[in-house]
Amino acid sequence: MTKLALITGGSRGLGRDSALKLAEKGIDIIFTYHSNEQAAQEVVSAIQSTGRKAFALQCDVRNISSLDTFKQTLSTLLDKQFEGHKVDYLLNNAGTGLHAEIEQTSEEQLDEMLNIHVKGPFFFTQKILPLIADGGHIINISSGLARFSFPGSAAYAMAKGAVEVMTRYMAKEFANRKIRVNTLAPGAIATDFRGGAIRDSEQAQSMVASVTALNRVGEAQDIGKAVTAMFSEGFDWITGQRIEASGGMIL
Repeated sequence: MTKLALITGGSRGLGRDSALKLAEKGIDIIFTYHSNEQAAQEVVSAIQSTGRKAFALQCDVRNISSLDTFKQTLSTLLDKQFEGHKVDYLLNNAGTGLHAEIEQTSEEQLDEMLNIHVKGPFFFTQKILPLIADGGHIINISSGLARFSFPGSAAYAMAKGAVEVMTRYMAKEFANRKIRVNTLAPGAIATDFRGGAIRDSEQAQSMVASVTALNRVGEAQDIGKAVTAMFSEGFDWITGQRIEASGGMIL
């Protein structure tokens, strides 16, 4: 039977590339988008061109009170389009960045990082857990910044550090249903994340390459390939782990 993946934040960046790479491997895709419906529909079309099913659902994972409604929408979609088949793979990817040193970080900015990167995936996963298949696999996206430190990344990195702890607890608590949960921590990636800070700066790319063993900045497809590998049968015996995909940044 065809597998089904659910991706949060799938209309752009790492989520988009992960969706496309999974579709190329024969996996049907449901993904969420925040507000750009046109971009979401372009991804749907791209996935459908591979012969796989694809559906985009609007969701703001920060809005915890809306998740019951999202769960019902997802459940209805599964019944109508997938004959009640449950989600095999969940990629908790939705997120935004922040560059502000500790002295300049406001309470509102820290709350935003914790809401979208910690509370969001925590309660999103909690709500849809009954719709995830036994033996399924969850990946929570963290960051290399939870291991190494760059000034201006404290609030974002703190939230991602919490994601890594959350992953271990999910792995322990969901194991009774044989659901595996792992963390994928990308390094510096040339996408539109944080306003394209890496993608649009030759200086930033040169700096990243200089401290990376494989001597280049990461691309979205690097993470899409890693997600596909982690959702493969080769990861059946791996849970509660942190996998860093950074090309060997700051070893």
